[in-house]
Amino acid sequence: MFLLEIKDVTKKFGGLTAIGNLSFHLEKGEILGIIGPNGAGKTTLFNVVTGFYRPDGGAIFFKGQEITGLKPHQIAKRGLVRTFQITQPFPNLTVLENVRIGAYSRIKSNREATAEAFRILKTVGLYEQRNELSSVLPIGHRKSLELAKALATNPELILLDEVVAGLNTMEANQMITTIKNLQQEGITILLIEHVMKAIMSLSDRIVVIHYGVKIAEGAPQEISKNPKVIEAYLGEEYVFAKGQ
Repeated sequence: MFLLEIKDVTKKFGGLTAIGNLSFHLEKGEILGIIGPNGAGKTTLFNVVTGFYRPDGGAIFFKGQEITGLKPHQIAKRGLVRTFQITQPFPNLTVLENVRIGAYSRIKSNREATAEAFRILKTVGLYEQRNELSSVLPIGHRKSLELAKALATNPELILLDEVVAGLNTMEANQMITTIKNLQQEGITILLIEHVMKAIMSLSDRIVVIHYGVKIAEGAPQEISKNPKVIEAYLGEEYVFAKGQ
């Protein structure tokens, strides 16, 4: 049984098909990368999987049970959560308070929720910033906070929407290390990312979508040499070096 299975999912907006009969699966414990040019339907896919959009066709299964059409909070309670490409902290709350809110979804004790928030902040490298207002954080810390908020719900599967994009080299390397550590802790990850270094170093498999349709799927080395992928990215910011 797959942890996540997408079966012939379609999502339309008026006459535009954002996702067309898309199918793939995710094994427990792996990192699956999703790549594609801007407008390919990647974030729409995340919105459909996590209940923000209802698909116009197809079905979504998580841990063998259909979750198609469930609300985001219902899906989150089952252990499937996401981050957002545009970070969404509670600006008037501290870093600690932001993360503790997520912990309250499963922990009622204030002391235990605080302890769990401390643990997660150490995991993502934000413990020293725990008492800062989230509104004053630089982009790198805001991305880490977005991840921490999702982790506070204790997910089995987390969907990461461009958590590396926009970071400097040191921040990007730290985020890549954090994601690898999460996988070692048993968390399964579905990853959208524009930074090819991150996708190539993190992903066990990669699914490539173009205009909402899957055009390739395979190991990173296979994808980097796939003619369809190279053609789809011609003129885009994706560069696949020869022999990569």
